[in-house]
Amino acid sequence: MNLGAGVHLTYCSNIHPGESWAEVRANLDLHVVAVRDRLMPEGDFGIGLRLSARAAGELSEPAVLAEFRDFLRRQRMYVFTINGFPYGTFHGTRVKEDVYLPDWRDAERLRYTDQLADLLAALLPDARSGEPAVEGSVSTVPGAFKPALGGPEDVALMVEHLLRHVGHLVALRSRTGKLVALALEPEPHCFLETVAEVVDFFAQHLHGANAARRTMALTGLDHEAATRALHDHLGVCLDLCHAAVEFEDAADCIRRLDRAGIRVHKMQISAGLRLPVLDPESLAALKRFDDPVYLHQVVQRRAGGIVRFADLPAALASLDGAAGDREWRVHFHVPIFLDRLAPFASTQSFVRDVLAIHREKAVSPHLEVETYTWDVLPEPFRGGSVDEAVARELAWVQAELRA
Repeated sequence: MNLGAGVHLTYCSNIHPGESWAEVRANLDLHVVAVRDRLMPEGDFGIGLRLSARAAGELSEPAVLAEFRDFLRRQRMYVFTINGFPYGTFHGTRVKEDVYLPDWRDAERLRYTDQLADLLAALLPDARSGEPAVEGSVSTVPGAFKPALGGPEDVALMVEHLLRHVGHLVALRSRTGKLVALALEPEPHCFLETVAEVVDFFAQHLHGANAARRTMALTGLDHEAATRALHDHLGVCLDLCHAAVEFEDAADCIRRLDRAGIRVHKMQISAGLRLPVLDPESLAALKRFDDPVYLHQVVQRRAGGIVRFADLPAALASLDGAAGDREWRVHFHVPIFLDRLAPFASTQSFVRDVLAIHREKAVSPHLEVETYTWDVLPEPFRGGSVDEAVARELAWVQAELRA
């Protein structure tokens, strides 16, 4: 939904299983319309679309795209952001570290992301008189899964593919007048997982003289325009669950991105699990969150510093007799309206801190609630149907933004 001043709020449709376009389209009719009707029977409702590579290819057919555009007009909906993170199957089967594949070392990730940008440019609403044009964002993997990376040659290959994508976005903007930006999404145990790593990567590889020269060669732009294009078309998707799991400070991470000139093209409003004390009751309850589908990275903080685990079983296996002297944050998206998930808590307080900052000065033009783990969330924490939960999450964000 349009919150004014160029800011839009939605939820990510990756909560609804669907890999083909027919399945995605059915979810829009079954779920997204229902959520819209609960929240705002009047006005235009924004969609955060998740498209697999298969669905993107099917939607690219002219007749299919025309039908979807007609659906959007009839239903008073618009698409302003696409989740281009999971390329393949995302529900009902083992995903784990394969969710990052193909990563940004692979030309297929570039092809897929180019296609998503083309689709988004075709779906973005036209500018209305007196209102700013709606920009588009595509969120994507944070480079690659960190354990899969080799040496500097892997980083150089990722940079080259990212810069080629910027070249594609520059040409797309010239051809359509629509601005689409790519938003790299830092995540625990990935090439980009902390804000410090993001700032360093952009400074060294995406905002420097070499990146500007390569962009000039790819686009024909002069140095000033190429530098501007890099800032306009490349930025981050700040996932609040991921940042909280990394023990980031809300104000500090936003300030550091701003000072580095890195745009937050998209902010995913999400919460993870927080275990301030690792007592037997908490650890027993935590085992219910160990599912065979998704990675649930764990970041541990204790007096000796930070320790990271790629998945929940590895963290549980690391425990010794002094488990109570540390705090754990777990990458498992839980409904953002839950502060307590007895016997432990969520990282909701981090979400509230960031939304308080956003009230004073917009952190990002695109706000997207993302609780994709609904299918594997233990039943006691669901609190109703998926449509009811999504509507409640969006209403909670609206209330926080009005506070």
